[in-house]
Order: sequence, then structure tokens, then C-alpha cells
Amino acid sequence: MNPAYATVDHTFTVPLDHRAPDGPTLDVFAREVAEPARAHDELPWLLYLQGGPGGKSPRPTAGSPGWLAHALKTHRVLLLDQRGTGRSSPVTARSATRFPTPDRLAAHLAHFRADAIVADAELIRRRLCGDVPWETLGQSYGGFLTLTYLSQAPEGLRACYVAGGLPGVSATADDVYARTYPRVRDRVLDFYARYPEDALRLRELADHLANDDVRLPNGDRLTPRRLRTLGLVLGMGDGFERLHWLLDEALDPAGTPTDTFLHQTMTLTGFTDNPLFAVLQETLYGQGASPTGWAASRALTDFPEFAEDADPLLLTGEMIYPWMFREIAGLRPFADAAELLAARTDWPPLYDPHRLAANRTPLAAVAYHDDMYVDVGLSLRTAREIGATRLWVTNEWEHDGISASGGRVLARLMDLAAGRA
Repeated sequence: MNPAYATVDHTFTVPLDHRAPDGPTLDVFAREVAEPARAHDELPWLLYLQGGPGGKSPRPTAGSPGWLAHALKTHRVLLLDQRGTGRSSPVTARSATRFPTPDRLAAHLAHFRADAIVADAELIRRRLCGDVPWETLGQSYGGFLTLTYLSQAPEGLRACYVAGGLPGVSATADDVYARTYPRVRDRVLDFYARYPEDALRLRELADHLANDDVRLPNGDRLTPRRLRTLGLVLGMGDGFERLHWLLDEALDPAGTPTDTFLHQTMTLTGFTDNPLFAVLQETLYGQGASPTGWAASRALTDFPEFAEDADPLLLTGEMIYPWMFREIAGLRPFADAAELLAARTDWPPLYDPHRLAANRTPLAAVAYHDDMYVDVGLSLRTAREIGATRLWVTNEWEHDGISASGGRVLARLMDLAAGRA
């Protein structure tokens, strides 16, 4: 029993491949959370779909995550560790080494996309709720999952709330990254406008790393291109300050990277806790016969301002590159399998445009106008293509508004879905 919440832990056995229910299985973990005073009341369920991919559900503490207290006023919440994350048969660098060949590992990883996660959720719903539909809250990638859910099993849904996560239903990985690089460029330039000295410090760091063999605590070499991946944090509400204070202690008086900086950089860029974020990042857009083919890497050539010798030095964001799987210890066991996934040409569809157009389940979504990760233009287009959808666009919060707003974003979404706003 958490002091702030009444919790019950659940573990479910699910097929690795739902099309082969008698084959290998996985354990999927979920934590039920309720207001202590209402722990035994009959309450509607709200399933939380975490962002990512590769992110486990938040662990409830007093006041965190910010939306939970509001949700518990009216609902019983299920915090799902999606397959491969947290306590749900986690996919790690260590577990990847147990596969005898890259082909076997790639085939295994292909079962960790949205379609499989939704099938898990439906199996869990039937065990917990019977035939009663539940509601979902999807943050970021959780919104992608929501649209797959509405495509595959809308009968399981009573209402859906999406925060910063309406994808382009027909958008390819190439479409996505063509839009992503300009948004990241603008965000980095905004960061430099706020902290001009950090532009100089990052250039000094990059030049030092290009000329000297600097090692992170785990032995990985810190290269200029790995340094640039620190830009991933800039899309969150506290991202500018997190990066600024990291750089504030980056160099000692002799101009050498400090141990503090190297340790924190290793943690921020190592994918130790969430390798699936990197492994599956581009497979999110795989549908049909076209390979994703390292789309972010290919698109990079169209944006010369991102060259490593450009001034100012531009950081990168939610882009995954082939070199990461050779240079980052936590990703090396996935390297050959990642190449196979990037070349795959038989991805099943994740969305059903006709079913989405005919959707009758209330869907309330917020799109953040300046979102660095999810393109607001694609979100607007998608909202027009899905029935029973109400979209709210705001620049009051960044990508993490569902938590940073202390429940206000979720309250507004619930009002929108219920027709109260």
C-alpha cells in the first residue's frame, strides 16, 4: 500500500504472437491504482498508455505523475508496463545476447509494436472487466497506441484521451523526419537564444571530443555525434534548464570534461533502461512493403545546417542512427537485428483508416503547438480523419503537459470527450 494510493499488482501471461496463442509467452505487468477511500468502490477503469516506445509506466508517488490525482477522483487507473518494458518480460541488452542469431532476435522484436500491445491490453481488459469497455489515456506514443486500439478493438473503449500523440495515420518514416529536423533546429536555436554561452560551450566540447579520446564511465567513447544526441531533452518543459545546468558543470578549468558531466551524459544517452526506444523508434511507421531504411539518417543529408562542423553546432532530437548500435554499449547487442528491422518489407498495418473515419468512441486530444517530437500539422490532419474527435491545440505546455499541468490537461480532455467543453 502506497501512502498516497491503494495499489494492487497484476501479472498476466500473454502470447508473444497473438496469432499463435499456443506458442511462446510473455509476462505483462500492470499496477492498479485507486484512491484509498474508494479502493473498494465500483469505479470505471482508465488504462494509461505510456509514451516511448520502450518506456515503462510511471511508478506512483505522492503527487506524481501530475495527472494521477485528478484521474483517481473518478476512476480506477491501470498503469501498464507495455511488453518489453519495466516488469513485463523486459527487453535489455543482456536478454538480447541470449538469442542465437540476429534473425531470431529481429523476429522476436517484431512482436513489440502497437498491434501486439493493443492485443495485450484487450486480453487484460477482458480478465479485469469482462465485457465492460474502459477508457484510455495515451501520452505521446500512447496516442499512437490509441489509434491502433480504435482500429483493432473499438468495442473495448468507452472514451479515449490523447496528450501530444496524434500521429499521421498514413505518414511514412520519411514524412516524419522531413518535418522533424526543422522543428529540432528551431528548438536548438531557441535554446541558444536563451543561453548564448551554451552554444560556445557545446562547440568547445565537440572540438575537444573530435581531437581527444574521451571515455564515458562504461568505456564508450564520447564522440561529437553522441554529444549532439543530448538535444533529445529539449522538447520537454524543463528541457532547456536540464541541458543548461548539465553544461554548466561540463568542463573543468583546464577545459577537460568533468566526471559529473561524463556520468550524466552516459546516463542520458546510453539507452540502458529503454533500448526499445532506439530499436523500435522507426518501426512505429512501418506499414506495408516500404522499409523504414534508417529514415532519420537519410533525411539528415537534406539539412546541411546539421553538419558536425556547422556553426552553431545543432543538436539532434528524437532521431535514431545506425552508428548508435555500434558505439553505444546498451545498443550493441541489437545492431544486426536493427539492420534487419530497418530492411523489413512486410510490416502489417497499424491503423484502419476506414474504421477510424467511422469511429464513434469519443476521442479528445491535445496537440502542443510547438511540440518538438510530434508534428502538430500531422496531428491536425489526423484529427480531421477520425470520427468523434475533438482536438485542442495549445502552446501553454510542451510535450510533457499531461504531467506538468498538474491534472489540468487531463481535466480539459475529459470535459471535451464528455461534451462539457
